[in-house]
Amino acid sequence: MDFERDVIERSKEVPVVVDFWAEWCGPCRQLSPALEAAEAKREGEVVLAKVDTDANQALAARYGIQGIPAVKAFRDGEIVDEFVGAVPPAQVEAFFDGLAPSRADELLAAGDELSLREAHELEPRRADIAVALAQARLARGAEAEALEAVEGFPDDFGAAGIAARVRLAEAGVAPDAWAALDAGDRTAALDALLDALTAPDSAAPTDNGAASDGSEGDAGASLDPATRRDLIRRAVIGILAGLDPADSTARDYRRRLSAAL
Repeated sequence: MDFERDVIERSKEVPVVVDFWAEWCGPCRQLSPALEAAEAKREGEVVLAKVDTDANQALAARYGIQGIPAVKAFRDGEIVDEFVGAVPPAQVEAFFDGLAPSRADELLAAGDELSLREAHELEPRRADIAVALAQARLARGAEAEALEAVEGFPDDFGAAGIAARVRLAEAGVAPDAWAALDAGDRTAALDALLDALTAPDSAAPTDNGAASDGSEGDAGASLDPATRRDLIRRAVIGILAGLDPADSTARDYRRRLSAAL
């Protein structure tokens, strides 16, 4: 077995459970049928790999194997769960259950609004599902419904960003940003939001619904300068939350946001 290929790289596509064992180990032979049955039951959603510690002593040392059987689950190249010893079959099943995609995960991967709504009903406390559902609703212009999806997740950056977007859009702030975001142009959206953040407060809508530069605002949703700035900040952070933290674009916009604040 090629560990890098069959475990590390493979785990980036599907969870891999590694059984560190040895031929002379009685508990290993006792555990093996339960592991194999659990893998077969999940029909490819979780795969099993076996490492003979006698034949792979360096690999066993690399992962700190001190007693066997030692079972480690890998996802995205990293260990995400593990146990040691010949545990009962029910515990093995629970271990595999924690790795296999749930029905909600499958619906989230489908990505359409109907699937996302069902996923949200199944796991209403998952912020990632709520954010995806809100984004699908925004795509069809249903801002109030999008806000409803995320309002229970104030501590999630993506959810807070969508809630801020809805309030800013209602107040007529940075419409170019939302048009760019809906078109998939995050860079243009971030530029427009940072421009709005650094614009003089006098450009914001006044209490009578008109901006001081003569443009029309939303009379029912005017924002005081401090609230406006905070909502723009949240909207920017929400967009950045959807980017890879290591991405140079994300780092650049974080620096620009800090400077603007």
